[in-house]
Amino acid sequence: MKAYSATDIGRKRKINQDYVFASESPVGNLSNLFVVADGMGGHNAGDFASSHAVQTLVKEIAEDQNINAIKIMRHAIEAANTEIVAKAHTDPTLAGMGTTMVLTTVVGEYAYVANVGDSRLYLISDEIRQVTEDHSLVQEMVRIGELAPEDARNHPDKNIITRAIGAEEEVEADFFDIELRPGSIILMCSDGLSNMVEDERIREIIHTEDKSLEEKGQELVREANQNGGKDNIAIVLIEP
Repeated sequence: MKAYSATDIGRKRKINQDYVFASESPVGNLSNLFVVADGMGGHNAGDFASSHAVQTLVKEIAEDQNINAIKIMRHAIEAANTEIVAKAHTDPTLAGMGTTMVLTTVVGEYAYVANVGDSRLYLISDEIRQVTEDHSLVQEMVRIGELAPEDARNHPDKNIITRAIGAEEEVEADFFDIELRPGSIILMCSDGLSNMVEDERIREIIHTEDKSLEEKGQELVREANQNGGKDNIAIVLIEP
């Protein structure tokens, strides 16, 4: 297994509210663990939300005695949510904070995935497939037929999310398991990448044969910034 992770402040923001965690070695009973979080909230609340939520999640996973990957991830997400809600209630400067989160662990030929919010996980081979579903107002409009998918990308409300860690007392995450074919690559990212770079262009960059995983990751960040860099950028690339 190879992995590369990076965050970048982008060209418009003054604070980096994105946070990544990448471990190719075991964390608790998980063989490996990769996380992307995109925080929200005024002043420093967004960057605290993303970093503290991921740190809480990792600690919970490290201590969990369960052996079922989905159960481990579910418990850790719930614990992170409880922690962020509690912090927001006790510190007025953190009120209203929250964070998206997408995480995965690779076990043999499968990856187990969880997400809350609109940070994404893609599986890239000869084609690019978004595995996670955005928890966003615009995506809900697409789902119920009020908005065409091609109009979603530039919709003025595209940044309004409908689920987040810390938004409510209880959190609902989505879970997926995906089969990994030989040669496939996993990309996890915040919307600072997915809003700035078209899916097909992402696939083209990942399929550049003469570049390392790190060079491909750096090219994704560079492309997002060249296209405007309107938000922080977070990526994790995994070559199982």
